[in-house]
Amino acid sequence: MASIQSGAAIAKQLFPVVGTTGAAALRLLFAAIILCVVLRPWRLRMTPASWRSIVVYGIALAALNGLFYASLRTVPLGIATALELTGPLLVAMLSSRRAMDFLWIGLAIGGLLLLLPLGSTSTGIDPVGAAFALGAGTCWALYIVFGRKAGAELGVQMTAIGVAIAAACALPFGLAQAGASLFTPSILHFAIAVAILSTALPYSLEMVGLSRLPAKTFGTLMSLEPAFGALSGLVFLNEQLAPVQWLAIGAIISASVGTTATAGTGSSEKKRPR
Repeated sequence: MASIQSGAAIAKQLFPVVGTTGAAALRLLFAAIILCVVLRPWRLRMTPASWRSIVVYGIALAALNGLFYASLRTVPLGIATALELTGPLLVAMLSSRRAMDFLWIGLAIGGLLLLLPLGSTSTGIDPVGAAFALGAGTCWALYIVFGRKAGAELGVQMTAIGVAIAAACALPFGLAQAGASLFTPSILHFAIAVAILSTALPYSLEMVGLSRLPAKTFGTLMSLEPAFGALSGLVFLNEQLAPVQWLAIGAIISASVGTTATAGTGSSEKKRPR
């Protein structure tokens, strides 16, 4: 999460040159190249079922990146990440069975509501940007569900295939928006940094987590994402949050600590092998 949010802060600085879809395309393109070189996914033995999961995973990943970057044009990084979090929280709620799970999810949702800039003391947020972030949350939920299915069967190597599919989906839109500017030499080192920080490294680590953790645990742990987003926005972009929003981050962290401490207690669901 620290890696992916730092990469998002850097990517936001690419928007004036290549636009949001261009930044998403560059991120996925370079990430696909890196992951294919490192993971060598052509050695995998694929089944029709695993291909279906990976294709949906890749399409969701492309849409997630494009929608999230579009939201960052008008919404602070921490707030956009909080809205995007609705996807993982939905997965967590739908897969929960115990009262204790709902306690932690409720705490995370309470923190999420406080984190949003609502009320008379807030400046409000752009509704279009908020809609983009919520759309990214829907794609994030699909990423969790289908990434878990493919990862359980194929392991971390399938990440390279999924990101390559996402890059193939995103590149035409990036070229349509940015044209020849998409490959401006002076920005390529930033694009490579974004690819490593925002995709190659964190998605590989998340795929390992998805194949080992119950969906509800992984989804609720993602509650930490707005905290990292807010901190990255503050450090890299000088985006300020109100005190009540920082209080909300504490509630979200508490929910994440709680779900981690009680994961597997009284649960019949076992961690899947890689």
